[in-house]
Amino acid sequence: MFYISVSSLVPTCKGRHVSKFLPSLRLCCQLFSAATNTLQFSSDGFANENKNDDIDLLFQSCTNVHHAKQLHAFLVVSGKVQNIFLSARLVNRYAYLGDVSFSRITFDLIPRKDVYTWNSMVSAYVRSGHFREAIDCFSQFLLTSGLRPDFYTFPPVLKACQNLVDGKKIHCQILKLGFEWDVFVAASLVHLYSRFGFVGIARRLFDEMPIRDVGSWNAMISGFCQNGNAADALDVLIEMRSEGVKMDRVTATSLLTACAQSGDILSGMLIHLYVIKHGLDFDLLICNALINMYSKFGSLGHARRIFDQMDIRDLVSWNSIIAAYEQNDDPMTALGLFYSMQLLGIQPDFLTLVSLASILAQLSDAAKSRSVHGFILRRDFCVQDVVIGNAVVDMYAKLGAIYSARTVFEGLPIKDVISWNTLITGYAQNGLASEAIEVYRMMQEYKEIIPNHGTWVSILPAYTSVGALQQGMKIHGRVIKNCLDLDVFVGTCLIDMYAKCGRLDDALLLFSQVPRKSAIPWNAIISSHGVHGHGEKALKLFKDMLDEGVKPDHVTFVSLLSACSHSGLVDEGQSYFHMMQEQYRIKPSLKHYGCMVDLLGRAGHLNKAYSFIDNMPVRPDASVWGALLGACRIHGNVDLGRIASERLFEVDSENVGYYVLLSNIYANSGKWEGVEKVRSLARNRGLSKTPGWSSIEVNNNVDVFYTANQSHPKCQEIYQKLSDLTAKMKSLGYVPDFSFVLQDVEDDEKEHILNSHSERLAIAFGLISTPPKTPIRIFKNLRVCGDCHNATKFISVITEREIIVRDSNRFHHFKDGACSCGDYW
Repeated sequence: MFYISVSSLVPTCKGRHVSKFLPSLRLCCQLFSAATNTLQFSSDGFANENKNDDIDLLFQSCTNVHHAKQLHAFLVVSGKVQNIFLSARLVNRYAYLGDVSFSRITFDLIPRKDVYTWNSMVSAYVRSGHFREAIDCFSQFLLTSGLRPDFYTFPPVLKACQNLVDGKKIHCQILKLGFEWDVFVAASLVHLYSRFGFVGIARRLFDEMPIRDVGSWNAMISGFCQNGNAADALDVLIEMRSEGVKMDRVTATSLLTACAQSGDILSGMLIHLYVIKHGLDFDLLICNALINMYSKFGSLGHARRIFDQMDIRDLVSWNSIIAAYEQNDDPMTALGLFYSMQLLGIQPDFLTLVSLASILAQLSDAAKSRSVHGFILRRDFCVQDVVIGNAVVDMYAKLGAIYSARTVFEGLPIKDVISWNTLITGYAQNGLASEAIEVYRMMQEYKEIIPNHGTWVSILPAYTSVGALQQGMKIHGRVIKNCLDLDVFVGTCLIDMYAKCGRLDDALLLFSQVPRKSAIPWNAIISSHGVHGHGEKALKLFKDMLDEGVKPDHVTFVSLLSACSHSGLVDEGQSYFHMMQEQYRIKPSLKHYGCMVDLLGRAGHLNKAYSFIDNMPVRPDASVWGALLGACRIHGNVDLGRIASERLFEVDSENVGYYVLLSNIYANSGKWEGVEKVRSLARNRGLSKTPGWSSIEVNNNVDVFYTANQSHPKCQEIYQKLSDLTAKMKSLGYVPDFSFVLQDVEDDEKEHILNSHSERLAIAFGLISTPPKTPIRIFKNLRVCGDCHNATKFISVITEREIIVRDSNRFHHFKDGACSCGDYW
């Protein structure tokens, strides 16, 4: 029996004094001795007048379950366990120490339970996170006890409700018993309905409350904040102030979080001023919220100043400041803060490791990333929390170790929708669009996984990459069905998808519908016009953006400079490069420098581009030298191309594309010894040329063609169509340009090679597979061959078709014998 097992924990006590018993207890907890040196019992109760203080000290001295059991045994052998108040305290103490099973055992052995005891057991379950058991215990209370719940009963029960059905049942009980206007019960109902998204019901309950304390106001403010309604939360604050109720730490924390979510920096700073004025600026909870808020606004200086001035910092403080730098692209500072935290002996938790995984991915530190993964595995963190598992998948994907990311993903014991989204994004960001689409199809087989806006943001770029317009349109339909078409991130992905699948008019229509208060959708539509060669229109959109009061960011200027480059707007591009620095104080990144080199080089200003690189304040990377090398290929400058390639191979010797560019420069100049030398260099380094391919979507299927492809089921029809087209083109004046054949072979073989290029195979397949005069959309992974570019103009005339080709660099719209690029590409 329970009494026997517990009493066996201590020596048998035959007398009325506890002095024989205390030595055993003192060995377990020295703190007990101060309370028990003078503690004695008589047959009918405590003997001295300080008995309540002594018992309080004994309960406070229980810092682990073992101590609690010792105290329990002491109360059993002394007969005081029959005191219903002390037994209820034991129930609470066991729950506080994490052993709710002993709470229940203690509770069950209380012979005559009162309402306080039942409330204690329900609260014990809630405090321990056993919500189902709390609801069951409450039901047992109603059905078996014969007692009437009081207003202390309902707040923890409402907190335990894990679905709205249970919550409504409890609400009915509250109405039946007449507790609906108790200030604590009503505030708990506000919390309940807010938690399940029924903030309108919560507001109605709040408005009907006859008496409201600061906790009630906090409940309503928190409810709006939880549901992303920062403006409504601030309106409640105004009402609260008008009624003379002052904000406390909970109010300020909720509102600061809401301001961060809604991007309302002005309101956030006003709340910060209020906090300072009322002496709350050193409160730990508020300081942590302020750090999070300022980090969301990118104000790292403010966040760091608050952190440095804190007298007391907890793990949340460290996690907040580390995440602030990690999320604002300063991984080195974030890593330094992590090391500082370690030096202070503060152990990391899940959130620390989530930030650390992202930091190391940003730093491309594969060795330390594996160490972090090992640390997580040794502590079974992936088993305990899916969030940390998702972070590890994301870390490996960002490092380019997609196989490791897939292995970790498959090993996760529980996969949520974020797990799938992370893997889909990982494949898409590593150029593996087909694999991303396959993972999305696998995800659809799990009916319990409900796609969210993150899923659409993950999969749409993959469909965009392979040009799967029809599949992307299906996603658009699902987005509309789920009322997410006005979400700025989903909307931007749809804009990008339609634009990069050649449907610029549809992209513009979507752009007119999505919220345009941030730079994100503007960047997408400006970039879209740039790659389609509509530079003037891109500049007009930028002016519209400024007129609407939207502040451009660094991505905006990358899009602008790229648009200027594609359209040959050299003066305009240089003007925007200076505007970015002087007017908007944006420090140029290597992407901006690369765009400027491409702008100058593509326009033929090769020496000016080379001089620009020499004067850069930062070391040029592969993108900068690659832009110059590409310009040298366009304009046939072998000498400068050799210089650019030498610098390029110093910073990136593993990208085979740069060897191909240099080889093409030599081939175009007829310097075949140079071609062989470059190819030999690439072979010696274990590099092989990326095969060129082109794809076309027909009847919801994407067909991919490689150069000289012979395996397609309609191979004979395709080559016959090409032969017919070539004969008609020659009659119109087409002459093959053999300079685009990079092999030293006979002319007839060169013509066969040109006729077998992947884009021509895809176009021929499109012509025999689609109705006459309908547009054809082709996607190519490399730049369009110059001879194919010329041939496609003739094909557009012969077939009376618009042929849209998206290559690795831009769009080409061929119609009536002309291309939208104006041959400037």
